[in-house]
Amino acid sequence: MHISEGVLNTPTVVVTTIAAVGLIAYSAKGVKSEEIPKIALMTGVFFTGSLIHIPIGPASIHLLLSGIIGMILGRRTPISISLALILQLFLFQFGGLTSFGANVLNTSLPAMLMFWLVRPLISEKKTSQFICGVLAGSIAVVGTVLGVGISLVESNTQFGIGAFSTIHMLVYGHIPIMIIEGIFTGFVVQFIVSVRPQILAVLQTDKEEVKPLTINNNI
Repeated sequence: MHISEGVLNTPTVVVTTIAAVGLIAYSAKGVKSEEIPKIALMTGVFFTGSLIHIPIGPASIHLLLSGIIGMILGRRTPISISLALILQLFLFQFGGLTSFGANVLNTSLPAMLMFWLVRPLISEKKTSQFICGVLAGSIAVVGTVLGVGISLVESNTQFGIGAFSTIHMLVYGHIPIMIIEGIFTGFVVQFIVSVRPQILAVLQTDKEEVKPLTINNNI
């Protein structure tokens, strides 16, 4: 989701921008050439998720897909997400320049946590893969919603007042997104492990050993 232009106050803009620049610099440090195609692919995934876009007051909701992005890219996640946010900003006017830092932080940090907290739990069992995917997809959305909520309230406490405040509407609006992303990410993790397990660092062992070919010389 994106925080719109002009919503955040100056102190919040300054702090989030500085923090986002530092996070992107940390993410970009030591990038290897073989990592670039994977980063580009995940940038496209995140960008595509924004095509279904529903405005809610000063923010908006759409598919994030940040859970699977975080589990695949790990430390490189902020590079991918910041590039996608820049494309969304200039092509569709989603978000804004002053809220760019907050949008990067709110989306990238929960996704990166999935790499360290959930990815190590993935095993060769299909059930484990699906559950880990559900957790990554859902928790990443929850983390982003909390980040957006904190950013808005820090800028203007009015966003958090009332049973149908902007914060509450964001939470209510993202419950279906959380469920959909969790289930979707669960199936994606299963597919990746079955096709290319090394992407998620899952080691698969052959259940049947290939026996060497022997020639029977007896006639």
